[in-house]
Amino acid sequence: MSSSAIAEPVHQPFDPLRSRAEAEPDDRKQRTAALISQAAASEGEERRLLLDQVIVLNIPVAKALASRYRNRGQPLEELEQVACLALTKAVHGYDPARGDDLLVFAVPSILGELKRYFRDATWTVRPPRRIQELRPRLTAAEEELTQQLGRPPRPSEIAKAVGCTTDDVLEAHESGTCASPDSLNDSPPGDAAFSWIDRLPSEELGFKRAEAVAVLGPACRGLKHRDRRILEMRFYEQKTQQQIADELGVTQVQVSRLLQRILTDLRRSITGRRGTAPKVTKVTKAA
Repeated sequence: MSSSAIAEPVHQPFDPLRSRAEAEPDDRKQRTAALISQAAASEGEERRLLLDQVIVLNIPVAKALASRYRNRGQPLEELEQVACLALTKAVHGYDPARGDDLLVFAVPSILGELKRYFRDATWTVRPPRRIQELRPRLTAAEEELTQQLGRPPRPSEIAKAVGCTTDDVLEAHESGTCASPDSLNDSPPGDAAFSWIDRLPSEELGFKRAEAVAVLGPACRGLKHRDRRILEMRFYEQKTQQQIADELGVTQVQVSRLLQRILTDLRRSITGRRGTAPKVTKVTKAA
């Protein structure tokens, strides 16, 4: 029997639904080989139509491979699209000289594309690659041990079964939310009165002021009245050195030297040693 008697004639309308319905597992390999053989001897639009039939004929295989990765935080429809795209690439890149079994070439390509999709496109926070590759093994081992033990296995038991450390098991479990992190607006388990965002620390400017007062207050009280007045005018009232000089009846150069000496005295009082003048931007009146 010739190959033309096995495959649908090219001139017949291409019906994907009928082709898929007729694609039983037993004859899929034979029909795929015949279509690929015809496509290898064809060109242009005729070749494209034949390869389209090969793709549609093997879509159930791609979807079956995609279903292996269901319930891992990604919609099954999305995984099926990735698998079908990989199948399309495999069909168009297949060399009939390798043999007549397309799936020997296509299945590893589809699985590789699915793994790459999980590795590169599904993580909001990407964990190390060894953890990504470890998680499917841990899931399978955990399911098997649960059946054997009649209870959820301990991390040490999973680690022993897989051949890794307990720390790796814990890290892999903690990375489970890296693909789809919990919303900050969600509430912690058992505490619906608050959300995660309510528990995040926020910057309280009053703490900085209190710290400055606590540190500078005693040091400023040790200054002479005139020195404290100069600091108040310069850093609290935000006056220029020239304005301070006019009020004190001295020159601007003298005010600059006075400020340098006062800040040096403050540094010595705070640190207990000599040093360069601190960079003070503001001293509150309470100090």
